Amino acid sequence: MRNIFQSNINTPFFIFIATGLFFLPGLYSQSQSPNIILIMTDDQGWGDTGYNGHPHLKTPNLDAMVSNGIEFTRFYAASAVCSPTRGSVITGRHPMRYGICYANCGHILQEEVTMAEMVKDEGYTTGHFGKWHLGTLTRSDLDANRGGRPENDKHYSPPWENGFDECFVTESKVPTWDPMVTPPIQSGGVNKSQVEGGYYGTAYWKGPGEKACDNLGGDDSRVIMDRVIPFIDRAVEKEKPFLSVIWFHTPHLPVLTGQEYRDMYSSLSEDEQHYYGCISAMDDQVGRLRNHLRELGIEKNTVLFFTSDNGPEGKSSDEGRTRGRTKGLSGRKRSLHEGGIRVPGIMEWPGQVEPGKVDFPCFTSDYFPTIAGIIGIDIGKFNRPYDGQNLIEMLAGTNTERYLAFRIEDQAAIIRDRYKIYSDDNGGTFSLYDLLEDPGEEKDLSKEKDELFSNLVSSWEKWKLSQERSATGADY
Repeated sequence: MRNIFQSNINTPFFIFIATGLFFLPGLYSQSQSPNIILIMTDDQGWGDTGYNGHPHLKTPNLDAMVSNGIEFTRFYAASAVCSPTRGSVITGRHPMRYGICYANCGHILQEEVTMAEMVKDEGYTTGHFGKWHLGTLTRSDLDANRGGRPENDKHYSPPWENGFDECFVTESKVPTWDPMVTPPIQSGGVNKSQVEGGYYGTAYWKGPGEKACDNLGGDDSRVIMDRVIPFIDRAVEKEKPFLSVIWFHTPHLPVLTGQEYRDMYSSLSEDEQHYYGCISAMDDQVGRLRNHLRELGIEKNTVLFFTSDNGPEGKSSDEGRTRGRTKGLSGRKRSLHEGGIRVPGIMEWPGQVEPGKVDFPCFTSDYFPTIAGIIGIDIGKFNRPYDGQNLIEMLAGTNTERYLAFRIEDQAAIIRDRYKIYSDDNGGTFSLYDLLEDPGEEKDLSKEKDELFSNLVSSWEKWKLSQERSATGADY
């Protein structure tokens, strides 16, 4: 027996036994409320880290996080594209419950209780930095994919109207280098109406009608972190706990990076240099953040999470700028096969978490109830169904029987333990896979394990009814 969570007065205490992590109740006092940082990248594949065995990519800071924290080896994005997954983080609920069916579809409804709103009631200061993609940010200016267009006025739902005190956000994607400037077309993510060297068309917004105008050149991840660090400093100076949501654009198209990062991969092709270089640049900023927490002396009172919003873009890992890897998993972005939804997952909490691996499935919807549990909030008071569960309780060996339900366009899936059912005709016909024996989802076991299969299909149908009921507004 060894401890994977160390105990302090008024803090949670966890122990690790061969079968998993266990939790003995006990919550932080109000004066010791832990800081929360949620980092998410954009289109980073499960295989796109050094610690997961990538043959070229250098991510020493993510590797250090894993060495110092928990690696979730079967961590999932709640959807196969960005906006729905981001909605799951903010609410703990599948986004089709409230109309976010795909990228550029729907928005966070005011009736939803967001993570920022939840923690503000406990005295937290809140900040959102980077990509938003959960609604438009302006009604007056043409901006990004939907902003400023009359037909999208109903989708105005910026982070500052959803509980965030400080913001530095874009509606959607920007280039990963010089984010305000249209890059060469070979960078990807550039359309025919955009002029190379001109304004890309997506602004960084700080509040209603307020665009950022300075310090917008070079590496986009550095541009974002330049706003995160002062936010943290102000919170520490005011002795307030903080929630910082950091959603990097890297490595979403347009993909490019500076020469210093290209030089790290000089033996590879130009496209590989840009793709790997922009991830290494992002990794540098993760290191900068971790070092700053230590310089401030708050690392032991800060819970740091890292993940990606879905699997890698493109048809494969060997063409164009979409070089993301799934490490042999089937499918990529937009697919509910493993390669489209299994993503990097790390939790670091120095002084509380010792190094270890968690092999049971969990996903981005779990962040909301986990943070609520750490702080001591009963989400039952919000009186609505949640798709996520408190990871702390799961690590403690309680509430381990669970289903991870997925739905996007015509695809449906449920994961329970090692098994998964998948459908590409909206649940009409499912296949069953054993993900431990068959991570590539090649062998259908539905006829061999008919009782298990029927149970999983019934679970999907029950979840679908709940999701569709929520979509009518019944939860409000």
